[in-house]
Amino acid sequence: MIRIKKGDRATCEEFIAELKSRIKDNDRKVEESVAEIIAEVKKNGDKAVREFSVKFDGWAPEKTEMSREDLKAYVDQCDPDFISALERAAENIREFHARQKQQSRIDTYPTGVIMGQRVRGLHRVGVYVPGGTASYPSSVLMNVIPAKIAECGEIVMATPPGLGGKLNKDVLAAAYIAGVDRVFLMGGAQAVAALAFGTETVPKVDKIVGPGNIFVAVAKKQLYGTVDIDMIAGPSEILVIADSSANPKYLAADLMSQAEHDRMASAILITPDEALAKATAEEIERQMAYLSRKEIIRESIDTFGAIIVCDNMNVAVDFANELAPEHLEVCCENPMEYIGRLDNAGSVFLGHYSPEPLGDYYAGPNHVLPTSGTARFFSPLSVDNFIKKSSFIYYTKDELNKASADIIKLAKTEQLTAHANSIEVRVEDYNK
Repeated sequence: MIRIKKGDRATCEEFIAELKSRIKDNDRKVEESVAEIIAEVKKNGDKAVREFSVKFDGWAPEKTEMSREDLKAYVDQCDPDFISALERAAENIREFHARQKQQSRIDTYPTGVIMGQRVRGLHRVGVYVPGGTASYPSSVLMNVIPAKIAECGEIVMATPPGLGGKLNKDVLAAAYIAGVDRVFLMGGAQAVAALAFGTETVPKVDKIVGPGNIFVAVAKKQLYGTVDIDMIAGPSEILVIADSSANPKYLAADLMSQAEHDRMASAILITPDEALAKATAEEIERQMAYLSRKEIIRESIDTFGAIIVCDNMNVAVDFANELAPEHLEVCCENPMEYIGRLDNAGSVFLGHYSPEPLGDYYAGPNHVLPTSGTARFFSPLSVDNFIKKSSFIYYTKDELNKASADIIKLAKTEQLTAHANSIEVRVEDYNK
């Protein structure tokens, strides 16, 4: 059964430290193996990708690229109700992210000075989509739609070729609905390297996003700088803060909705109501019995889950800000009174009828969120992640002359005399 702890500040700090310890450094052998794969793909391109596909996936297809026409065929193979639900979710995601789009601007001044900022989408983005049981159509929508709104030039998806060529039709249908331009049937670290460097057939991208196994995560980390990446994701996590108005049946269901992701996932409830804590623990046991992933849930809950009974809601809020969880549910009678105080969370779910799966699938905000406490300084995936900005400056001769003394002084103070000279030669001509 899930642990129930008394939650003074020392206990909370101890528990946070315990959770952070589960995020270990990558195995050196994995790091070395990934580095070798990357080097081989950089050197030998498609040939290396094909060899690694045979080695790790068991085969390599003759035709590795799929067009939008190929993807459309998979839409027709899917359950029509699933396609309708996916399209409605996609529309919600588009509507939410469209409000994030930034505009270029030009600022003009009476002096004749012009300054501004040009905003445009990245030229090409790579989206990695895992195979097997970890391939989620919803993640395709969340990674691709913001890039489309940012007006990226091309969106390329990589996904493993599947055992014996058995592809996930739901994922491919989601790729069509989201607007993916091209799909390459390749997976693992070799796919990440192919996207980063480009091969004879795979185009080089500017940024790689999307989840994957440890080899994919390490490859993204090692290739950061060659390309941009979204983030290095850790195990999934949820924190629920609740007062006496919460329903233990709902709380238990929400905690387990995250615990089923991964044996390393963390699900925590903090509440000042001891009776609610005990009732929730009992509900977890009752509901777990009929869930298909109960073995994963059991290990996650027993190892990294907890119910903390704290003195009051202020302690719960402080705990939330210290933990900086990926998902934060505020299951309280008046959740809006806390929203202004919850500074560190990936996504916040307010009230008794805004469970975390609503955000995972449908509401609109992105479900690609910072994990492992990084919500202290990282944000959810957004349109901003798929744009680049350039500033521009135009000064007249008169305005540069007015500013020249200050610029020269600053440059000489930093002992950058060539910087100062760049201004001085213009001042000399101005004064002739």
